[in-house]
Amino acid sequence: MSDTAGAPSGRPENGRAPDPAAGSATGGRGRIRRRRRWARGTGLTATAVLVVAGGAGWAVYMKLDGNITPDEAAAAELARFEKDRPTALVKDARNILLIGSDTRSGDENGRYGRDPGTERSDTVILLHLSAGRRSATAVSIPRDLMVDVPGCRRADGSRSEPTFAAFNTAFEVGGSACTVRTVEKLTDIRVDHHVVVDFDGFKDMVDAVDGVEVCLSEPIDDKDAGLKLPAGRVTLSGEQALGYVRARKSLGDGSDTGRMERQQRFLGALVSKVRGNDVLLNPVKLYPVLHAATSSLTTDPELASLRGLYELVRGLREIPTQDVRFLTVPREAYTGDVNRDQLAQPAAEELFERLRTDAPVTVHTERDEKATEKESEGSAGGTSPAPTFSGNTAAEDTCT
Repeated sequence: MSDTAGAPSGRPENGRAPDPAAGSATGGRGRIRRRRRWARGTGLTATAVLVVAGGAGWAVYMKLDGNITPDEAAAAELARFEKDRPTALVKDARNILLIGSDTRSGDENGRYGRDPGTERSDTVILLHLSAGRRSATAVSIPRDLMVDVPGCRRADGSRSEPTFAAFNTAFEVGGSACTVRTVEKLTDIRVDHHVVVDFDGFKDMVDAVDGVEVCLSEPIDDKDAGLKLPAGRVTLSGEQALGYVRARKSLGDGSDTGRMERQQRFLGALVSKVRGNDVLLNPVKLYPVLHAATSSLTTDPELASLRGLYELVRGLREIPTQDVRFLTVPREAYTGDVNRDQLAQPAAEELFERLRTDAPVTVHTERDEKATEKESEGSAGGTSPAPTFSGNTAAEDTCT
């Protein structure tokens, strides 16, 4: 029986070995079929990988997207008073109110001064993003600043009466919407978005970037805050960072001023750490940061998605760290109570006017004070220089 009658032997009928250069029709067709099967298999594998990767990516996106809580109640309250709110003067500029709240924080946070059953806004920052995203200016508003708080809707649906009180009363009485309206009344600046960050999420974010380095001028041994740290450069964990930025009476001179300065310097260091390529370009490190950040956020509905947040901050990557500025609204001791603050005029109005019109804001630190005084003296008799405000930038190294 010939080889062709049964299973092919791969040997030609004339008994000679095939010419490798010429190939055989049968062998060539077989190789072509095998290549086609290999190509089809490879293509199916690649497609499967892409589908799985795409599915995983979508799942990650949906998880992060779903972490953000939309502040629908605040949106409804702000819409109710739309006619009373300021008008935005510069189209592409944005003003975002950042509110640090212990509303959802854990029981351990009581050691930092939290009163059980009380929702507090320990930290409030008005963040101005310039048109074209050339700069970012973060202005801290002291919680003890005496302000006009409008009548606001309470959590139980009742409404409060307008009052003149410490600034953090607004959040205690009417939450984020009341805080936004109070800031707008105080500054005449339109707040485009608001973000409430809970302190548990803050801790997780710091841990997600493997801690944040700060510089301590002296050792800290604070039993209430659970902090025992040496002087010099120290990398703070999330728990340590929360104690560091929230403690007031036991650190520094015990004033709210010192606490806000620590918060500003820490935020500057955090911004620098997150902007570093080892975080932004490393998915393994970036995902925990995004997860921690989104899990801790309650925002106005327009921002309550990854797309909304991305549209807001995509230009921030290009802002040089020296143009990310931190300062506190100019204030002085309140005439009716030395333990309270009031706006220091005309400096406060000058700052608000510059933010309203998207004019540049210049900050200087204590180490710049002498140079600033010399510049002011040198400009005497000429054009008045732009006002400068005490603060710092994200580029500063507090250890130098």
